[in-house]
Amino acid sequence: MADTDLRAELTENLDEAEWEWLIPHAQRDALILVAVGLDILDVGVAIAGDNVSQVETWVDEALITKPSVTQIGEWNTQGAKQFKTLIVQPYVLIQEKAAA
Repeated sequence: MADTDLRAELTENLDEAEWEWLIPHAQRDALILVAVGLDILDVGVAIAGDNVSQVETWVDEALITKPSVTQIGEWNTQGAKQFKTLIVQPYVLIQEKAAA
């Protein structure tokens, strides 16, 4: 599948979710936190398209990470915290939304 088709397909899956809806995914260690400032669609396309070198660069630069225990603890106290979300099986990409 071409990147443009993949990006179009992933754009349809872009959504927003409250933290409490994401907890089951956190429990199965499926969340990937995307740094604010990085395009969550770019990350989704790279992961779904198996662009290993790009994904490794982001990991090395700590731009995509697994949420830390500290972060999860903080989010658990803010149940209504909002995230941008993008499902790229088997992962759920999440990106913190700025407080309104």
